[in-house]
Amino acid sequence: MHIRTVQDFMEAMVLLDILEKEEVYEKKRPYFRYSLKKHKILMEIDLDTLFEKPQSLSGFSRKIRERKNAGARFSIARNNQYFSSVAIWFGEGRQQKERKISLTIAQGKFLYNLPFPSAETQSISEIMKKAEIDHEHASEILDIVDVLIEYEVIEVE
Repeated sequence: MHIRTVQDFMEAMVLLDILEKEEVYEKKRPYFRYSLKKHKILMEIDLDTLFEKPQSLSGFSRKIRERKNAGARFSIARNNQYFSSVAIWFGEGRQQKERKISLTIAQGKFLYNLPFPSAETQSISEIMKKAEIDHEHASEILDIVDVLIEYEVIEVE
């Protein structure tokens, strides 16, 4: 194994509180000595997270619209039918950073039909219907809505 792979693994085990790490100074340069901290490890794996769960209707009933002065730029796809990406700026001055999110076609169509800041809010399901998006894309729509709420690009009523 490559030494970097082993070091990363050992550091992860320290973070999980399975190993302890001690810096050792001997004749040569200092190094870390790892020792076992726990002698018994119990692990639980929840495979339900791998399977798609039915979306709750409450998520689709949220009424949303674009937030005024959100600091986001929507880029239109070549065919002018949907957005292909959204760039979000956050932070101040020289510390300002940009996060660019590439959108799926369904997400792009959804955001293309998102009400403007001055318009009345609409439910997610109403916007999906207006954008002609099937419910098979519901999880990706809810994902982008949650991300844009987190970055304060979308406001919820």
